[in-house]
Amino acid sequence: MTSPLASPITLPNGSVLPNRLGKSAMTEGLADKFDLPTPALMQLYTTWSQGGTGLLITGNVMVDKRYLERAGNVVLEDNNNLELFRNWAKQGTVAGNHLWVQLNHPGRQCPRMVSTTPLSPSDVQLDILGNFAKPRPMDQSDIEEVISRFITSAQLVKEAGFSGVQIHCAHGYLLSQFLSPKINQRQDQWGGSLENRARIIRRIIVGVREAVGADFPIGVKLNSADFQKGGFSLEDCITVARWLGEDGVDLLEISGGTYEQLSLIGVEPTDVRESTRKREAYFIEYAEQIKKSAQIPVMITGGFRSRDVMEQAVAKGEVDLVGLARPLCTEPDCSTKLLLQSMQSLDCYEDKLVLGSGFWGNNSSSNVIKAINSFGQVGFYYWQIIRLSKGLTPQPKLGTFMAFLKHMTNDFKLNMKRKFG
Repeated sequence: MTSPLASPITLPNGSVLPNRLGKSAMTEGLADKFDLPTPALMQLYTTWSQGGTGLLITGNVMVDKRYLERAGNVVLEDNNNLELFRNWAKQGTVAGNHLWVQLNHPGRQCPRMVSTTPLSPSDVQLDILGNFAKPRPMDQSDIEEVISRFITSAQLVKEAGFSGVQIHCAHGYLLSQFLSPKINQRQDQWGGSLENRARIIRRIIVGVREAVGADFPIGVKLNSADFQKGGFSLEDCITVARWLGEDGVDLLEISGGTYEQLSLIGVEPTDVRESTRKREAYFIEYAEQIKKSAQIPVMITGGFRSRDVMEQAVAKGEVDLVGLARPLCTEPDCSTKLLLQSMQSLDCYEDKLVLGSGFWGNNSSSNVIKAINSFGQVGFYYWQIIRLSKGLTPQPKLGTFMAFLKHMTNDFKLNMKRKFG
């Protein structure tokens, strides 16, 4: 019996994805000191293309080189080196899959080593290990420039030959910051009501659609909720999803969390229902309501591990695409195995990536220990990405603390290389 995951899907704009598996964006940190694509990035995406995933979404291509999510981000803000992007688009689609570029602006989630004056809707600072400076509240010209940059970058994405574009409106980055009433404390047309807080995103989507035309896929990554008191809520998401459907978005990816509530890296939010935990996918119950409101295809990323659960979710119409991320770091061809039904479940390393229990565990009251555990998990997968980019096999036995050290050391080197060459 053919797996439901193997069935193609036609998006509202007419584009056809070859199957129901999508690689969600993960930050790669593989750009050169000029923020440009490298041979390592080409190797990584060739490997993922050959792994059978129907839709690959790049990680964090930034629209402004002054503000990065981390050193090592690729930046696409002009056409000076577009041939490098054309090569990336070609290498990342060797198996006939789609390759979409995720465009992003970090806002206040821009490390101090990149910028000591990040931008945000308001001057609410992100306080994690002292890594982020207090942001400067954006004025009208800043907002208009950001809108223009997203539109320009999306146009360049199409010109370079990629299959589509995704606008990152989740995980606490700039556009997510505008949506959050906890962070966006403005009293002008860009803050206050949900309509005002979503205005910048809708302006970007309408502008991107005009720039790329009706036949080029546009996706949006959106939090189902921030899982923070006073933040962006499920009810907000349902409304914004409807607006995005009206504005011509072709695929809505649902995730959740921010740097302060790390659902985005697999740390489950406290208010997820027990039935959802048992069904693996953190956000699937939220997605059912969101999909009904948006009336466009929905991709869910977060928690899927069993093939049966994935197949049931697609067969029942609960989701249109299953988003995978971390499993593709440790087993880059897992999509092919899922499609062929030769794999029952994906390995879950997260349970092993915790520094013991008690004081050293996730139950520790120490924010430092929690941060080491969280960023150690992130670092584990960053390290696998680095190995894949070199044509090496994954290293699944890497421990949490060593992964944390490797991650911090690597990021420091990337920052030094970018600053001093």
